[in-house]
Amino acid sequence: MNDQKISELWHHLHWLSVLAQQGSYTAAAARLGVSKAAMSQRIAELERAARVPLVQRTTRSVRLTEAGQRLVDDTRASFEQIEHSFAQVRDLAGVPSGLLRVTAPVAFARQQLAPRLADFLREYPEVRIELDMADRLSSLATEGFDLAIRHTARPPDTHVAWTLCSTHSVLVANKAYLRRAGTPQTPADLQAHNCLHYLRAQDTPTWTLARVKTKAKDKDERITVPVTGQLAANNSEALREAALTGLGIALLPDFSAQAALQQGKLVQVLPDWQPVGAFAEQLYAIRPYSPHVPRAVTAFVDYLRKALAGGFAA
Repeated sequence: MNDQKISELWHHLHWLSVLAQQGSYTAAAARLGVSKAAMSQRIAELERAARVPLVQRTTRSVRLTEAGQRLVDDTRASFEQIEHSFAQVRDLAGVPSGLLRVTAPVAFARQQLAPRLADFLREYPEVRIELDMADRLSSLATEGFDLAIRHTARPPDTHVAWTLCSTHSVLVANKAYLRRAGTPQTPADLQAHNCLHYLRAQDTPTWTLARVKTKAKDKDERITVPVTGQLAANNSEALREAALTGLGIALLPDFSAQAALQQGKLVQVLPDWQPVGAFAEQLYAIRPYSPHVPRAVTAFVDYLRKALAGGFAA
């Protein structure tokens, strides 16, 4: 095979590396912005040129053969260097540009992130954003995301993390429910209420509350109470909507409750007690470590830090 023929396969090799990352033709094609048919054709052309199978196909996914994996391993560093070098050159223009792939939890993305995207994109018209709303913890490197928004107590040590803002949890209910069932006066009173709780792997759900200190000399006081309710869900929006209908008392992150509290559709329950341990108390923007951070990423992080600086107080 002559040099010209080899040079025609650079794109094919890159597509093979993306296929290895994504694990399926459909996902790889979506990542590259091409059709599944085009993806399959390029890999078939590469296999014909290599004269050995590079991909093992199954009904649900694909795996590389030993030869395919060797090709990917041997060329990965070169493609990463090319990507790194091009990003540096592009950033010499000084204007954030290009595609920014972001993943964020569903509730936060719908309520707080999506409404703010238009202003950012108007400010940076050469940036495009792909927003993946998912509560699963995606692998940024494997799935090709540039940035993840995470509500976590501790970001991974292998990643770069920017603190966006602090958050806290609140107990909320609508007034109709409280008129009907009564307003709790102490944490222990919650045991007599329909408590709408986040779905977790535990036999008996519990809520832990800490008394809000009014003076520095006040003692720490925490109470953990078992709770029961008709609804448990792994999405704070579902719990908020149930609370809005008057079903019961919900424990929510403040960013989910903010709008309803501001509008008076929900009221805070036990305001002298702060729920703790239910959700993380920091919101981060996270990306895998790399020596060069694209201007679009830094611009977006700076924008979010300013937009969220005040937190989510009602």
